[in-house]
Amino acid sequence: MTESAQNTADLTDKSLLIVDDDNTFRERLSRAMEKKGFVVSQAEGVKSGIASLNSKNPAFAVVDLRLGDGNGLEVVKELQKKNSNSKIIMLTGYGNIPTAVAAIKQGAIDYLAKPADADDIEKALLADPKSKAQPPENPMSADRVKWEHIHRVFELCNRNVSETARRLKMHRRTLQRILYKRSPK
Repeated sequence: MTESAQNTADLTDKSLLIVDDDNTFRERLSRAMEKKGFVVSQAEGVKSGIASLNSKNPAFAVVDLRLGDGNGLEVVKELQKKNSNSKIIMLTGYGNIPTAVAAIKQGAIDYLAKPADADDIEKALLADPKSKAQPPENPMSADRVKWEHIHRVFELCNRNVSETARRLKMHRRTLQRILYKRSPK
């Protein structure tokens, strides 16, 4: 048994709220966290996340930053009002410094980039808040991060190559070659 699993077993309150609008990711993460010993409830947006807080007061939360109906920081703020001892992890596909700072100021204890796996999330939830977080076991390569970012912008531009190239300040043909390639490991 790993150190994290022993810590999960020792917890008196194992309630975990997962708020994410990506249904597949949320379901998969919920099953994985239940196997790790957490009692999981789910919400797919800001409104359902806040509504869930009114019926439950979770000790832990994993909240996506950008949700279909708003910003995950609203859920973090409400959870901190209800339970200032809750440990909250912010997840996002848009990792940047200002949003990380905002998440920490609202009460999140850590900030992880998607796709984060259940082991990394468990480590972050159970980490001592006074100690420095451990680096992930298998972080994404720089090439993979670049590829993910380009594809995310491409999707946000409604798959318009010219608009994506303009926003990324790159030549359209260069972008087309990158989009045609498979994702790096």
